[in-house]
Amino acid sequence: RVDAQLGRVVNALRQAGMWDDTALFFFSDHGDFTGDYGLVEKNQNTFEDCLTRVPLVVKPPAALGAKVGVRDALVELIDFPATVEALAGIEPGHTHFGRSLLPLLTGKVQEHRDAVFCEGGRLIGEKHGRDYERDEDLTPAMVYWPREYLQDQELPVLGKATMCRTSQFKYVRRLMEPDELYDLGRDPQELHNVTGEQAYADVLARMRERMLTFYQETCDVVPHDQDKRWMRKGKS
Repeated sequence: RVDAQLGRVVNALRQAGMWDDTALFFFSDHGDFTGDYGLVEKNQNTFEDCLTRVPLVVKPPAALGAKVGVRDALVELIDFPATVEALAGIEPGHTHFGRSLLPLLTGKVQEHRDAVFCEGGRLIGEKHGRDYERDEDLTPAMVYWPREYLQDQELPVLGKATMCRTSQFKYVRRLMEPDELYDLGRDPQELHNVTGEQAYADVLARMRERMLTFYQETCDVVPHDQDKRWMRKGKS
């Protein structure tokens, strides 16, 4: 059904003579387990590739001269608005951390990012982040009763976690549970956690350092516009 609906959009653009001038992006915000690992949907703090490596199809305007084909570069969802801004000539008035995909699409570069990141989960006691709105909704009759019940307990369930993924490795830093490190070349299904193996001690240190750099680069920004009240006070 999704393919059919997308086809209607494409056909309408072609019939209107707008196809060559249109940028079209087709992607998902996340994946679902759909049976992988014996699970069905997703969790707030799990980062297997079936959840985080989602399809991204881009059809840029013909004038861009994009190279048709598949790219293996690491990209993030935040790169989508950055690409739209670049196509539309928009200069954002705020700091964000997306990177335009245009150099990748035109073949000027082959690599885009050295690592990508995901964040999820919540702190114990953060009931405002749960999946239902009212306490009376949480009953054993709910289809999600087992998951929701555990989230309301003082247990490290769906705790804060962050993923750092490179082309070779995936590291998951967990606030209240054991960390994870996977060698994606040898273990693409992410079944063997190697955080405790001495042979991967240097890799683990590098991934932790890369995650720290990510947080320092993105943890705070300075507003582009100065506070007018401060400026008036300074002049007076």
